[in-house]
Amino acid sequence: MKKISLLLFFFFAFVSSHAQILDPVKWTSKIEKLSDTEYLMTFDGVIEPEWHMYSQFTPEGGVNPLEVLMNNAEGNFEAVGKAEESKTRTEFNDIFKIDEIFFENTVQLKQKIKITNKDNNLVQIELSYQVCKKVCIQQNKYFEFDLKSLSAQEVKTFSEPVVNDVKKKEETVTTQKPAKETEKGLLSIFLIAFFSGFAALLTPCVFPMIPMTVSFFTKQSKTKSQGIRNAILYGVSIILIYVILGSLVTAIFGADALNALSTNVWFNIIFFVLLVFFACSFLGAFEIVLPNSWANKVDRQADRGGFIGIFFMALALAIVSFSCTGPIVGSLLVEAASKGGIAPIVGMVGFSLALALPFMLFALFPGWMNSLPKSGGWLNTVKVSLGFLELAFAFKFLSKADLVMQTHLLEREVFLAIWIAVFGAWAFYLFGKITLPHDSPLTHISVGRFLLGLFALTFTIYLIPGLWGAPLKIISGFPPSITYSESPYGVGNSKGGGTASGEELPEGAKLAVHDIVAFTDYEQGVAYAKKVNKPILLDFTGFGCENCRKMEDFVWSDNKIQSILKNDVVLISLYVDEKQELKEAEKYVSKETGRKIKTKGNKWSDFQITRYKANAQPYYIILDSEGNDLNEGVGYTPDKEEYEAWLKSGISKHKKG
Repeated sequence: MKKISLLLFFFFAFVSSHAQILDPVKWTSKIEKLSDTEYLMTFDGVIEPEWHMYSQFTPEGGVNPLEVLMNNAEGNFEAVGKAEESKTRTEFNDIFKIDEIFFENTVQLKQKIKITNKDNNLVQIELSYQVCKKVCIQQNKYFEFDLKSLSAQEVKTFSEPVVNDVKKKEETVTTQKPAKETEKGLLSIFLIAFFSGFAALLTPCVFPMIPMTVSFFTKQSKTKSQGIRNAILYGVSIILIYVILGSLVTAIFGADALNALSTNVWFNIIFFVLLVFFACSFLGAFEIVLPNSWANKVDRQADRGGFIGIFFMALALAIVSFSCTGPIVGSLLVEAASKGGIAPIVGMVGFSLALALPFMLFALFPGWMNSLPKSGGWLNTVKVSLGFLELAFAFKFLSKADLVMQTHLLEREVFLAIWIAVFGAWAFYLFGKITLPHDSPLTHISVGRFLLGLFALTFTIYLIPGLWGAPLKIISGFPPSITYSESPYGVGNSKGGGTASGEELPEGAKLAVHDIVAFTDYEQGVAYAKKVNKPILLDFTGFGCENCRKMEDFVWSDNKIQSILKNDVVLISLYVDEKQELKEAEKYVSKETGRKIKTKGNKWSDFQITRYKANAQPYYIILDSEGNDLNEGVGYTPDKEEYEAWLKSGISKHKKG
């Protein structure tokens, strides 16, 4: 009995020592011949509950997106665009301040390839992706496809070495398999569009049409019920016209093409120019009008009776009011179409419903028209205010293009300076200090205009401290992050190349979060730890690791823990998702996994797997100055006191030694 117990003990000890090597996505693959030169590779993955695998279309600046990589230096085949993806989910990430796109439960990828060398029968494809729950894992999976037998298999590493092993990302942008937005996303599009419809209603092109149109229906109808019916048909026609417009956008561009292009540089630059164009129109530089001949032809059709005549009356309203509604509709379609799926249709339903409701309600209750304010200069104030808002939001698209290109032309300070100028000018306009081309003479300002001016001024003042590093949580997600700035410490507070105490940084070290000195190379960090005789905090992390950022932002920010990290240990942060290629002589095949180690990230990930039988991040362990383990490693530990106690336990062992 004792022997059995002892065997069980060693068995469970062995299992537990290897249990931390996580593999939350299980893959199968297959190949299909489409023609003599084209093949379709399909990858089906089953994701464990609560884990999320990130799409190739998730924006830059957060978790690493999926990459489908061709092991094809000899040019035997080529990818036909990006891989098509199955259903994804989109959700805002408070840590990275972006809308992340990810898979849950299952994932399917379909990659089409074209053969350029008919003598070649082997296709090798690598999937590089990140999957997260409470920890994040950077994974690389290797697949080989036999074109002759049409067989597919997952392998530890590719069977044949390649002449040039450098990974090459396909940059051709093609259609992604429809990725529907969540109900929450569609609801937000609907609400934004609905309130935008009310804003359009208060413009000088639309507002005066309400009493005229309702009066026409009540006078032309023989009975009250007929007038109500005709007005309702008129409202339904307005909705139908704008829904058709949204459907056309979806049909022309595809339900998902604009979503796939939402991080494309030129796509965002074009949208920026388009929104600036619309903003200038609202501010009074020019009017966007459709040809008069269109309105005349539609008016003639409106003379016909029945539903057809009413429909053309609604179409006439859409054409005549286009100079005011066009920029709003265009902006809505830009925003909605970039979400993909049926968002443009949902957006147009919301917009047209708000536009049509007053016509129907005032036809039902004509007495309400007596309470309507008279047309006047206030309508142009609404129009100009919309112009200021459009101008501000236009720079969000330019900012996204700049972030993708990493040109640093529109860093956080510049973006905020532009918004301060735009909202400050809007405040001055509302207070009557600035007049624009179509403004009426202003002898006084109304209470409503004054209050709106106070709001714009308050918001402008709120933005100013952002230039000095304030987080500005109200507009989180609009400006670039604090790390994408001229100075991550705020204007005038650059730390330069020294530590907080003014000392020069050790060779190979850099200032990390909270001004903690950190090494990103293991050998350099250990050498420095020997020199200063301090223990090492070994930090396995990742650029796209959300919980790593949470630890840094909410645990490492604690004064007691910061003091330990700055004074009592040498921090070595190893990024397992670093893409920098190793020199050819430094590449090797892992003894633990059998996979070829080609990048720095591969090297540190293999180090973690081989030595600690773990592959999840964050992962921390205390070492002595010789590189020997002093305590058990821990992962994500949000409890500050628990983490502090863990740090001190390892440091105390170093002091005793």
